[in-house]
Amino acid sequence: MTGAEKESASPTRSGATLRWDLQTIVADLRTARARWRQAHHRTIEPGAREFPSRDVMRDVVVALRGALFPLRLGPTSVHTEGEDSYVGYTLDTCLNTLLEQVRLELRYTARHDRLAPSHIDERAVHIVREFASALPGLREMLDSDVVAAFRGDPAARSVDEVLLCYPGILAMINHRIAHKLYQLELPLLARIVAELAHGETGIDIHPGATIGPSFFIDHGTGVVIGETAVIGARVRLYQAVTLGAKSFPGDGSGGLQKGLPRHPVVEDDVVIYAGATILGRVVIGRGSTIGGNVWLTRSVPPGSHVTQANSQHELFERLSGT
Repeated sequence: MTGAEKESASPTRSGATLRWDLQTIVADLRTARARWRQAHHRTIEPGAREFPSRDVMRDVVVALRGALFPLRLGPTSVHTEGEDSYVGYTLDTCLNTLLEQVRLELRYTARHDRLAPSHIDERAVHIVREFASALPGLREMLDSDVVAAFRGDPAARSVDEVLLCYPGILAMINHRIAHKLYQLELPLLARIVAELAHGETGIDIHPGATIGPSFFIDHGTGVVIGETAVIGARVRLYQAVTLGAKSFPGDGSGGLQKGLPRHPVVEDDVVIYAGATILGRVVIGRGSTIGGNVWLTRSVPPGSHVTQANSQHELFERLSGT
């Protein structure tokens, strides 16, 4: 390529500015940012990062997966005799990285809620210490999820296959991490961790959802579990199941009330088949089975078997008055 061809293919900064009118576009974008910040009463401290980083949290989650399951989700260089060394080094690195992200969220919250940013560093250290101490229990919960998947899927040949390959398990690793962050009052970091799994698996679990042990999502794509859902032990869901809200009450000023219990409660030993949609603060009684593609907005007692056919029959009876 001649010098002239290189110049044509890769225009200089000044050439690009002329070609794309970048000065005007940059100025207009600056104006748009200023308008947004003014409308939302936002101020930016010079030289400071305002938000946690999605990319950094992705690295933290990958490191935590490795620390939780070093021989299966850690790097190939890890061997049995070096597990503890790898886990210790990895946790020291990723927890310190997490600490900085926690500080960023706490500072963001203090600015957003116009709170005095006192004791942020001390609180951040306390939160990360609490999170770290929860990891052994989190590992035990995940072990129960892996076993549930292995026992619940006749196609699974080993627990190792389940851990390495099943999207529902990957989603639950992220969820159990995210839920702990949510409990520690870090909703932004928790939501980032949840959305990383959503992007990887197509499974959308809000970090606020409470999920008991031995939980199995088979296939997984399209599953949605809302913020205030409560799921008991040994529950199994199939793909495209929704545990959602039926309505969204207002707060009197045009917005929505936040934090109200609005998602289903699913008791122990329930199976919900593909495509079922359960909406509102209803209770699915222990040991119930909800069939595929059922639309359910009412509670059902323990031991129920709800299918499209019997749901339609009940509706017909109500409408006909029989």
